[in-house]
Parts: sequence; structure tokens; C-alpha cells
Amino acid sequence: MRKMPKWLKEDLENDSYYKKCCITGMSDEKIDFHHNLIFAGKQINEKWCILPLLQSIHREIVKYKEKCNWIMLNRATNKDLEKYSKVVDYKRERERLNKIYGVYPKRKSKINTTHI
Repeated sequence: MRKMPKWLKEDLENDSYYKKCCITGMSDEKIDFHHNLIFAGKQINEKWCILPLLQSIHREIVKYKEKCNWIMLNRATNKDLEKYSKVVDYKRERERLNKIYGVYPKRKSKINTTHI
């Protein structure tokens, strides 16, 4: 597992989005930060691809992987996705998942990219 930079962890801990599970909307147990995107064998430390999950959901991530992908891909910009679309066309995958789940709501606050 790749260590999360201190600045990123602090940013996530101070962001209200990361206070509840992105799958259930609940916060009644520990929230884990799930690195949803693995690229070139490494966990990607970019805010849009780290998701807050209840620990119980995180333990059974295989059951929730497609929904996590849907959330992550909708949080990303097209530029973010182009950066990682080498083997997998993530923009096309986002379109496919949006046909299943709808469009994930955009956040009003911007993602801090000052350290990226």
C-alpha cells in the first residue's frame, strides 16, 4: 500500500465530503479512505480517486467496485481521465456507468490540486 502524503490526508480529513460514506451516505462507523484507482501497479494519490467508505463497505469492496468506479469517474475532470486512459478508456467507462446509475452529483466546492 502506498503511503498517502500528509498534506493530502489533512485535506481529506478537513473536507466534509469525506465525513460520510459515498455509497451509503452514513457515518455511523469508521470511515476509511479507499484508493479506488490503481494505475501502473500503484495507488493514485489524487483526491478525486480517493473515496470515503464505511469500514464494513471497504472490507467487502469487491461487491461495491462498480459503484465506486462510477462515483470516482464522475468526480474526475476529462483532463484527469485522459491522464490515466492508456489501456482503459475511462471517459467511455464513465458514460457506460452513467447509463446504469445516472450522473453522480457534482460538488460545489473545488478539489484542491495545489500539491499535485
